[in-house]
Amino acid sequence: MAEHAEHPAYPVGLRLSGRRVVVVGGGQVAQRRLPALIAAGADIVLVSPSAKASVEAMAESGEIRWERRRYEEGDLAGAWYVLVASSDPVANATASAEAERHRVWCVRSDDAEAATAWTPATGRSEGLTVAVLTGRDPRRSAAVRDAIVEGLRDGTLAAPHHRTRTPGVALVGGGPGDPDLITVRGRRLLSEADVVIADRLGPRDLLDELPPHVEVIDAAKIPYGRAMAQEAINDALIEHAKAGKAVVRLKGGDPFVFGRGMEEVHALAAVGIPCVVVPGISSSISVPGAAGIPVTHRGVAHEFTVVSGHVAPDDARSLVDWAALARLRGTLVLLMAVDKIGAIAGALVAHGKSPDTPVALVQEGTTATQRRVDATLATVAEAVKTHDVRPPAVIVIGEVVALD
Repeated sequence: MAEHAEHPAYPVGLRLSGRRVVVVGGGQVAQRRLPALIAAGADIVLVSPSAKASVEAMAESGEIRWERRRYEEGDLAGAWYVLVASSDPVANATASAEAERHRVWCVRSDDAEAATAWTPATGRSEGLTVAVLTGRDPRRSAAVRDAIVEGLRDGTLAAPHHRTRTPGVALVGGGPGDPDLITVRGRRLLSEADVVIADRLGPRDLLDELPPHVEVIDAAKIPYGRAMAQEAINDALIEHAKAGKAVVRLKGGDPFVFGRGMEEVHALAAVGIPCVVVPGISSSISVPGAAGIPVTHRGVAHEFTVVSGHVAPDDARSLVDWAALARLRGTLVLLMAVDKIGAIAGALVAHGKSPDTPVALVQEGTTATQRRVDATLATVAEAVKTHDVRPPAVIVIGEVVALD
């Protein structure tokens, strides 16, 4: 191989499912390489007098067969691929020579120039395998591999499906507002979308990154302003999915935390449209955290309760047991409650909650315009007016607010 070292290696993907693969040596190299060979479905035989505990566990679980001895001539009979990685130079050279005679591709961990194959730096993302070879510079290979895989996972590097893409809808939780807080899966699906139906509270900055051909539909539900009826949103999802488009429904927070996500799932299921739900980081925990408030804390709060405040306590439509909430000693997190906070605070105090209970209002949490206003149950209604607190805002009630 050495005399041909100036020529680049020819890249190829080996289909090893059900085919005999021999690994010589049970040390660190085997520990790192075996999982990928197992995932490839190879019929793996390990030849080694000893092995690391994790490698031994693979044998005990039946994922590989282990011959507890040194390498012997003939061990490569019927093999399609061999990984030589023992600490015995003589065994390594002998196994390599046998592989050469039988024309079995052989990787040498101790001597790359003596090998007939090299192992690339490999990464995977959603069914896509990335393999990078840079000759004698494995660190560079790994760095390039990591950059590509990270880009694929976070959506900054687009690799959309063409032959195998299935039209449908993805309900993606966009997180609390900061575009960096969307999940990597959500960002990837967004980068592959043909149509995006977006809420106002979704991470709007991500829309700027979409290619020009992507149709963006505004489904904003702006308080006290125009709103796209839920039925119209459902109809739009169905229409575009039936047209063969990849549709992303981009929602703020998590689709199933006061996001009406299940209504959309039911509407799609009723007409047979496939739908995947991608959870998002809920503002109920992320926004308090961004403002320096833990919703739980040892010795202070052992539970937290998340409540929608869009309906006042005295409204006949309310499903909340405010009396029970007032008796709890933990943290109360209110969403969509800015305009009802006076009535809510009054109900909690009326049911026994101390008027001095700390309250924090965090407006536009995790974004560049985030601000925090502190008050108590007795003063929070006035604080909203004085400081002109507007939605979206998360309200936190409890002793955790006072933690420094």
